[in-house]
Amino acid sequence: MPDDTRTADRIEIADLFARLANLLDEHRHEDAHTVYSDDVVVHSPRGELHGLGEVTALLRRSRVEGERTQHVHGDVLVSVDGDRAEATANQIVYFHRDGGPPHRTSGLRVAGTAVRTPAGWRFGDMRITLAWAQGG
Repeated sequence: MPDDTRTADRIEIADLFARLANLLDEHRHEDAHTVYSDDVVVHSPRGELHGLGEVTALLRRSRVEGERTQHVHGDVLVSVDGDRAEATANQIVYFHRDGGPPHRTSGLRVAGTAVRTPAGWRFGDMRITLAWAQGG
């Protein structure tokens, strides 16, 4: 695989983290298909989810009225192997009300397998591990 193709793939996969953060912060749960494959498996502190339907349902159920989030990803690493890639990132999530300071913050480690689909790269598997939490 040419280096420019591998670099473009890595950029697109890293972009999945930013797109995920935006859809979570904007409560655009119906857009989960733009970052997750249909058969995604998500392992998180809340349990294991199978398929896009379960992920979308959890996102809708976990929304707290009046609460906003800001997801920030850093230290993104991507290793491409053909039509699959391993990707990891650190994630900090700030929970706040409009105009107010964060009342809760958490640090997470996010790791996943991205797969090339006809619609572009999507996370096919994601493992979310809580590193720390502050506030209530």
